Amino acid sequence: MVLCSSSTSLSPLCLLKVCKNVNVRYLEQVHAKIIRQGSEQDHFLVAQFISVCTSVSPNHLTYVSTIFDRLLQPNIYLWNTLIKCHCTHSSLATSINFFRRMKQNCYVAADKYTFPSLVKACSGALALREGQVIHGLIVKYGTEGDVFVGSSLIDLYGKCGEMIDARKVFDGMPVRNEVTWTSMIVGYSTNGNSLEAKKLFDEMPQRNHASWNAMINGFAKSGDLASARILFDEMPEKNLVSFTTMIDGYAKSGDMASARCLFDESPGEKDIVCWSAMIAGYAQNGQAKEARKLFIDMCCKNVKPDEYVMVSLISACSQAGDWEFAEWVDMYMSENKIEVTQNHVAAALVNMHAKCGNLERAEALFGNMPKRDLFSYCSMIQGFSVHGDGVKAVALFRRMLQGGGLIPDDVAFTVILTACSHADLVEEGCHFFHSMVNEYALSPSPDHYACIVNLLARAGKLREAYDILKEMPVPPQPAAWGALLFACRTHGDVSLGKEVAAQLFKNEPQNAANYVLLSDMYAASDQWSDVDHVRNQMSQKGIRKLPGCSWIQQHYQ
Repeated sequence: MVLCSSSTSLSPLCLLKVCKNVNVRYLEQVHAKIIRQGSEQDHFLVAQFISVCTSVSPNHLTYVSTIFDRLLQPNIYLWNTLIKCHCTHSSLATSINFFRRMKQNCYVAADKYTFPSLVKACSGALALREGQVIHGLIVKYGTEGDVFVGSSLIDLYGKCGEMIDARKVFDGMPVRNEVTWTSMIVGYSTNGNSLEAKKLFDEMPQRNHASWNAMINGFAKSGDLASARILFDEMPEKNLVSFTTMIDGYAKSGDMASARCLFDESPGEKDIVCWSAMIAGYAQNGQAKEARKLFIDMCCKNVKPDEYVMVSLISACSQAGDWEFAEWVDMYMSENKIEVTQNHVAAALVNMHAKCGNLERAEALFGNMPKRDLFSYCSMIQGFSVHGDGVKAVALFRRMLQGGGLIPDDVAFTVILTACSHADLVEEGCHFFHSMVNEYALSPSPDHYACIVNLLARAGKLREAYDILKEMPVPPQPAAWGALLFACRTHGDVSLGKEVAAQLFKNEPQNAANYVLLSDMYAASDQWSDVDHVRNQMSQKGIRKLPGCSWIQQHYQ
């Protein structure tokens, strides 16, 4: 966009007022006009230009800083404008350095408009120490009594978990508004003190939508949906945020019927956040078809999905393992030009295609990811494992370790040990199991033990598997003992099988599958008297084999 002939007669201030969706080139032309008319030292005009420029193009702070540096004696309004811009669009360190530069200027002194943006920047970075230094300067400059400064400090201490300090600021404020009270309520709720939050809420002289919603959200986040619902029903004027908060709370607790009821009752047009809460709820609770149906309803109402909605839909598809659904999601994203290069979106797509059997597509997406995280690696490794390619799974896990940037957690080791077990890769599985303990100092869980026992047992290393089970610091899962018993039958080790069966009889005295398997083992070695003994035990204990079911079916039902 360039300045047309009709706009050249307008003043720079008028041109700035109509700047909304313009490019930097247009702003440069406005800047040139400011210089030509000799207004580059006009503090008010330059402040307006800086604000518009950073809102239109936040990445051009260097450009506006250059403009600021040309000012001979910028006033405090200009300093505050640029400090606010840095706090919004730069790092905390850059913002604080610019503030230090202002402090060194003998022509200006910080005022009550200087500090809220600095404190907010500290809150966003959870930088408690830097925030405490700023707090000291607030007291030094005598601005601690300002309601906006105090509210920002309460927000900082609340987010950093320092509620005693937040309360001291709150109690010391001469004037409080709804924002101040709400900040304290949010702080208490966030830090798990719903009782104190409710006490403060009851003491509020005036409440607005934000304070009601903060209290409802506090109860919902703590899992106290009964109290949240009481407050929701008492709320004099509910808005969409109130409904969305309750919908999200019910969805996370698994009560999708109540969530859907409120969703259908919510007033006016639903925004993307409300749709997202409902779709995510269906996805989290394993209702993939409902998630897809609601997504289509949303699109029919001309609500454009964002990345969070798409990730929820992809998650629903992954859980269902429906390759047709996966193809449809992929095609929808392509046709609607939805960006898939964002890491969490790409990782969700990799997981979806891997679980739905399209390894070629999963590998292509994985290969194009700008930055691969632990989740995306595990999704791809699990995809290889489930579809029978344990060698590729192991190779990818080694590649992840060699990269050096990611440290595997207990889930990652469960994934690779399962892959080794499925592919009978004994040497590799044992290496990773010992690596988990010795190199990464992780304590094996029952799942890890079950994987390594199953791997050893399938390979015929029955005694090694048995020794691991006996030496476990926690009681082994019955499934691990059962896998070993099944392997004893497969490899004909009746002696060890008898010991394992005895352990299973203690853990699962009424599980017919274990008795049947031991009986089959005796029968295979022609020990018929022992077969009769096992059957007599079953009869005496009233245990009956389920008709038409194998040991595996009975054990894992």
